[in-house]
Amino acid sequence: MRTDSAIVAVLAGGRGTRIGGAKATVELAGRPLISHALAAARDSGLETIVVAKAGTPLPGLAEQIVLEPGEPTHPLCGVLAALDFAAERHPSADVVLSACDMPFLTGALLRWIGGLEGAAMAQVGGRPQPLLARCTWADRPALADALARERPLSAALEALEPRILDERELGRFGSPPRLCFNVNDAQDAARAEAWLS
Repeated sequence: MRTDSAIVAVLAGGRGTRIGGAKATVELAGRPLISHALAAARDSGLETIVVAKAGTPLPGLAEQIVLEPGEPTHPLCGVLAALDFAAERHPSADVVLSACDMPFLTGALLRWIGGLEGAAMAQVGGRPQPLLARCTWADRPALADALARERPLSAALEALEPRILDERELGRFGSPPRLCFNVNDAQDAARAEAWLS
């Protein structure tokens, strides 16, 4: 397994309309939502960046913020920005994708994904989890084409024929449904708060 060139990109460029906007700064257990995902990224030991649009409300962060284009509004914009940043760091750049609204990720899980080869994507309950995935610089042309065609992130990643990280593998790091849980609205936030307490 290799982790020398892998970075973790915490995607925070979404509008957060279902949770009232400024998703990264929504309070969860007394901390900004993004701080939970960043704690896992720091624990991974991998270089970590936050990818967001200019003007995205963010709390004070120690991590470098990489700006994605203002338009279009699509998670692939953040993925491509992360790949471009990683390529400047290392000629064979790999990016572990996570999201600012995933408070139950673990550092061990992110480090393990960083050490894999090629594209990978989590799958829970038979459904792809594109916000817990891995891609490489070699995947960039296909992902850029998917953005031009306005394909969903999950479809774009599936087209890479990634290694599927199933519940058996994810289960070594915790409950797979909880690891991949996204806080998208107030109900999700209440559920996550209950789990954290």
